[in-house]
Amino acid sequence: MGFIDEAKFFVKGGDGGNGCVSFRREKFVPRGGPNGGDGGRGGNVIIRASQSLTSLIDFRFKSHFKAERGEHGKGKDMHGRKGKDCLMHVPVGSIIKESETDKIVIDLTADGDEFIAAKGGKGGFGNPRFASGANRTPRIATKGKVGEETWLKIELKLIADVGLVGLPNAGKSTLLSRLSAANPKIASYPFTTLEPQLGVLQFKYHDPCIIADIPGLVEGAHKGVGLGHKFLRHIERTRILIHVIDMSDEKSEENYDTIARELEYYKKELVTRTQVIVLNKYDLVDKEEKVKLEKHFSNFNRNVITISAETGYGIDYLTEKLVEILDEEEE
Repeated sequence: MGFIDEAKFFVKGGDGGNGCVSFRREKFVPRGGPNGGDGGRGGNVIIRASQSLTSLIDFRFKSHFKAERGEHGKGKDMHGRKGKDCLMHVPVGSIIKESETDKIVIDLTADGDEFIAAKGGKGGFGNPRFASGANRTPRIATKGKVGEETWLKIELKLIADVGLVGLPNAGKSTLLSRLSAANPKIASYPFTTLEPQLGVLQFKYHDPCIIADIPGLVEGAHKGVGLGHKFLRHIERTRILIHVIDMSDEKSEENYDTIARELEYYKKELVTRTQVIVLNKYDLVDKEEKVKLEKHFSNFNRNVITISAETGYGIDYLTEKLVEILDEEEE
């Protein structure tokens, strides 16, 4: 069905139940006192972050979320039941915004984070609430209040430990399938990956880490060229960036500069993010070219690793390096 990372939706809290006008009917008591129950409160619409979800696919099929209205009050002082809440589950990393203004309402960054998106209306009062010395048989009750309603927008920023970036066809998908249990679609033409892919890298002596393959960026991505903004958003929350470069491409140095610029234009802070430069497709270049490129990139990054995602060369060393960097980041 594909990856969905933004959606617009409507929420409405349940209306409150109405209060009741009722009087006691007892034998030999011609004028029993008031005994109308209050209406129940309407349910709330609650949004909760769940680690088990990775996309907003459910919003493709449903865009209206309404809580149950409160029950009306009844005679014999029976209060109406509260309406059931409407619980919406969204992925961790979801940002909820006002639909009209784009103002951020809440950023759900941890499993179990939740907030009330639309409160239910209060229940109306039954007639005993209006009894007084002057009026012992009030014949009035109030209606329940209407529940809150609004249009909201949800945007998803994947939360991953490691983000793979690079031009289309640099070999990120093949690398992801090598490092993790993910099985992305792989082919030798640009833009095979049209949605972020998540994989889990298991270590022997370290907690597993989540890797996100951010689809191929292109020049002008920060301005929204291609699917630029959609994908750059997901890089923001990654702790480490692996910049994958096709070393068999004659323009490999230029290609690196292109992506580095796009990251900086999108968000300056990304330049200071821990980066690993992965020179991929080693099996397609000669030794002289390998040495030249390693020397060039080592001038401005101490984490330069040569691999062949296709043959598996260098993958173990890259995995060891990631453990080392993750430990440093945690400290």
